[in-house]
Amino acid sequence: MSMANNYELYKVFYWAAKTGSLSQAAKALYITQPSVSHAIKQLEDSFGITLFYRTSKGVSLTREGSLLYSYIEQSQIFISLAEEKMAALKNLESGELRIGGSDSLFKHYLLPYLEEYHEKYPGIRLHLNHGTTPEVITFLKEGRIDLGVVRMPIVDPQLEVRESIQLQDCFVAGARYEELRNRKLTLSELLEYPVILFSRNSRARMTITELFNSYGYKLKPEIEVGSVDLLIEFARRGLGISYVTREFVSQELEDGSLFEIQLDVEIPPSHLGTMIMRNMPLSVAATRFIEMIG
Repeated sequence: MSMANNYELYKVFYWAAKTGSLSQAAKALYITQPSVSHAIKQLEDSFGITLFYRTSKGVSLTREGSLLYSYIEQSQIFISLAEEKMAALKNLESGELRIGGSDSLFKHYLLPYLEEYHEKYPGIRLHLNHGTTPEVITFLKEGRIDLGVVRMPIVDPQLEVRESIQLQDCFVAGARYEELRNRKLTLSELLEYPVILFSRNSRARMTITELFNSYGYKLKPEIEVGSVDLLIEFARRGLGISYVTREFVSQELEDGSLFEIQLDVEIPPSHLGTMIMRNMPLSVAATRFIEMIG
């Protein structure tokens, strides 16, 4: 007999033993009583052992039947638990969501979505893995995250990237460089001042470096930092001119603690993308989050 057929026979055996009645087993399984009798006979014939004996009230297990029931009962319990678990996962009552991204994207972009998601699906555990774009790609390929949120472009045949919002990077300064407010600088004039950049592996750093190279200039930072918060704070304190994402310093630009440096060249906008493994099924939890962030 095939495994599927065996399972059906065991299920009939389980309900007959549990209820002590062939008719009750038939009712529980939505089959006829003769079908129950036939299934039990098949199982007994396959083992060459009698599993039940008839009583005035129905059926009772033989010693051998009781031994088999002790195992089948455990399997049925686990199957029921598995079915309940699958239903909970489908309904987002339990499970986990693993997301990769940079500290700045978690704080300045994803945080409101994470808050909304947590309120809507409190049973889903959130795991945030911080890293640069190359690190997030590695996390995804190693199966450590379900999805990554990164700056584009990403060109990798193993990945599927769905474009989301547009961002605009810019240079900002604090009160120490007040004389530059409302002035338009050339790239060479900007390089006369100390420039503060994010780490070498960041997508934003690569983009601005390529822009300067395209105009024949080498962008060499005075200070390198590992977080956007430090870029903002260093600029506020007058340690130099920081290259940041405008949307991430909107409050500072509004309250005047920072101002944007105007350049005579245009800095092209960048886009965020949601990155998943190509041809890999997504969990319901991950699918709902991607739908939420658009």
